[in-house]
Amino acid sequence: MIEQDTIKLLRECDAGVKMGVSAIREVLDYVKDATLKEHLVDCKLAHDALEKEIEKKLGDFHDEGKEPSPIAKGMSWMKTNMKLAMHESDHTIADLITDGCNMGVKTLCRYLNEYAAADEFSKDVAKRLIKLEEQLAVGLREYL
Repeated sequence: MIEQDTIKLLRECDAGVKMGVSAIREVLDYVKDATLKEHLVDCKLAHDALEKEIEKKLGDFHDEGKEPSPIAKGMSWMKTNMKLAMHESDHTIADLITDGCNMGVKTLCRYLNEYAAADEFSKDVAKRLIKLEEQLAVGLREYL
């Protein structure tokens, strides 16, 4: 049970971190404020580092990880592009990324509870990813 919950939690973290990186990548070219751009790039780099940790641990279990749901990615892409087409601004970007962070935190907390038998490393990874998302959302408040 521990190993199964560990793998499942790591897979969800893998999908979540990939979704976060993808969302940041989608908006970076539209960012006008240098400080906002730096904040997003720093967060993307932190996500990339966490992704490497997740992939290594999943590799120890001979698991390839999990890609974000194509439906979730498609809906995110559509929402991002529609909102930016209507109003291309740092405010819109902050709003979109904050929504994504909040969804990520909610989802990861649910999986953390669902896979309670996961090992401590995996729980720590999930908690660190949650913290990254929370910090990014807080850092974006001044742009809302």
